[in-house]
Amino acid sequence: MIVVKYENIVETERNLDGSGLRIGIVMSRFNIEASEGLLSGCVAALTHHGVSPSDMILVTVPGALETPAALNKLAASGKYDALVALGAVIRGETYHFEVVSNESARGVMTVQLETGIPVANGILTTEDDDQAFSRMSEKGREAGLVAIEMANLMRQLS
Repeated sequence: MIVVKYENIVETERNLDGSGLRIGIVMSRFNIEASEGLLSGCVAALTHHGVSPSDMILVTVPGALETPAALNKLAASGKYDALVALGAVIRGETYHFEVVSNESARGVMTVQLETGIPVANGILTTEDDDQAFSRMSEKGREAGLVAIEMANLMRQLS
């Protein structure tokens, strides 16, 4: 729906109706407890807003760095209106945290820009397990809502 809120400016309106949307979810198995918490929040939000479980697919990958490859394959299939990336990168004692955090985020962004399929980035980057566990449900829920909103926006802008 397009509404006019500001004088002489047409503005799009947020649409969180997930009815009929097809959503692909890619979840990292590394830090599985946090990833499953993200998934639970994401699926709850998707179903609450009308996405049918039969219109979702869950693909699991070893870690956050493998997520973009699976997202790219799903996007290229043409079967999905939006995708969701889920996982948790928790800081350790080495520089590896920065590499995984930065490169997985870059890969997720590249997939959506190159394919035109929106990808909600629900990959947590936290200092420790406690931060991941305290954020997982809400971040998963937010990723589900982003996927719905962006899928509807892309349809509207087409």
